Amino acid sequence: MDTFLVSLRRHRAGLRRGFRRSRVLQILALVAVWLLADALMRQWGVPVPGGIVGLCVLLLAFALGWLSPRTFSGGARWLLAEMLLFFVPAAMILLDNRQMFGWLGLKLLAVVVGGTLLVMAATAMTVELLLRRSQRDER
Repeated sequence: MDTFLVSLRRHRAGLRRGFRRSRVLQILALVAVWLLADALMRQWGVPVPGGIVGLCVLLLAFALGWLSPRTFSGGARWLLAEMLLFFVPAAMILLDNRQMFGWLGLKLLAVVVGGTLLVMAATAMTVELLLRRSQRDER
């Protein structure tokens, strides 16, 4: 029985070491967590993106000590390094539409920034109003 446990521990340590060395396995594991969380959210009808739930599950696993952040460091580092590829289509659109670098682009930027600030201000005021109302009702 003792030799079986020693063998099992050695095998598990080897698997962990192999997983930490393989970026492909780490990326596949991250994608699997994301897809599983997305499938669960769709099945349960919860309107929360699977990626957000998957990240929360990973954060919980890290906080509880079930996983080490070092486990996914190679794959995460590679994904972050190649993230520019996800923005290439947007950059190509800007290069095709040179007028975006002139007054039109500045006007669009002002609308986007102004709209974002208005939404943030309205949200803050709503939260403040509801907080004051709930505190008043408690008294």
